[in-house]
Amino acid sequence: MVRLKSMDLEALKEYLAGLGLPPYRGEQIFRWMHRGVSSFEEMSDLPLSLREKLKGQCTLEVLQTETVQISRRDGTRKYLFSLEDGQKIESVLMRYRYGNTACISSQAGCRMGCAFCASKEGGLIRQLTEGEMLEQVLRMKRESGLEIQHVVVMGTGEPFDNYRNLVGFLRLLHNPLGLGMSYRSMTVSTCGLIPGIDAFAGDMPQTTLAVSLHAPQETLRSRLMPINRKYPLKELMEACRRYTQRTNKRITFEYVLIEGVNDSGRMAESLALLLKGMLCHVNLIPFNGIYRNAFRSASPEMCRRFLRILSDNGIQATLRRELGRDIDGACGQLRSRKSMSLETGEGPKEGDKIK
Repeated sequence: MVRLKSMDLEALKEYLAGLGLPPYRGEQIFRWMHRGVSSFEEMSDLPLSLREKLKGQCTLEVLQTETVQISRRDGTRKYLFSLEDGQKIESVLMRYRYGNTACISSQAGCRMGCAFCASKEGGLIRQLTEGEMLEQVLRMKRESGLEIQHVVVMGTGEPFDNYRNLVGFLRLLHNPLGLGMSYRSMTVSTCGLIPGIDAFAGDMPQTTLAVSLHAPQETLRSRLMPINRKYPLKELMEACRRYTQRTNKRITFEYVLIEGVNDSGRMAESLALLLKGMLCHVNLIPFNGIYRNAFRSASPEMCRRFLRILSDNGIQATLRRELGRDIDGACGQLRSRKSMSLETGEGPKEGDKIK
């Protein structure tokens, strides 16, 4: 089956030209897909014969919504979606005062193996297509009835491990005949794949880059993030400096604060020294507990102290307000199967709302 939603507009027109159809049909179909329609039958301005032909040859890569959990604390929505082959992914819709943000997955599963992240369980199953990434945004927009102002690729998977499809998705998201989202409203998070960082600087210079750092020292970072053994911290920081010099955009460094592991004053001083003089911002994230993990979140006092030390050393930093923690929808809690509360047989936590 031909994956229409993964095609950019020109590729779609070329495919339809092979069927003997004029270019304007491509624009019609492109607009319909980006409105989030679930079937060719909904494309009411296409001839019935064309709709039937497309139905027999093509797929719209529609996701099926298995569950929606809605946080009673902050209104965050976590979606469990089924892909066409039966695989599962999770996505999150967060509401901020500056607009709604969709956090989407780029892979079914993940092979990076970060010690503190639930997404590593089960390893990498497969890559998501451009259309499957786009469909997460469209499905959340349509089902919630909310406009989406920002998209972050921070769900399950390592985006730069699926680089070609990632870039194709971002360009689809930007197309003015679709959602028309500004590249500046998109953020991609990587655990530190240096070839991806270098390529991204040239391919997507306006899109925000976030790098998961989580430790200012080689040994500790290798313990927390096995990717550091392939792309060591020293080389990663050199790549980040190349990125800022080439794009003149600051990098966001994400740093999960784990009690007794990376939350000490000494660690804060080391991080400040590592980032000195860089065009960057540090996003401090209290660790979110996940099933079968002995790590614990740094205390509020230690989080504030860490932030203060960075600020005193001239490093711009903020302490993230975590949304969706009560529904396992916060940073590091997403996985490719059902939410942990459902998998362990415990049922939803008190305060959860399940649809």
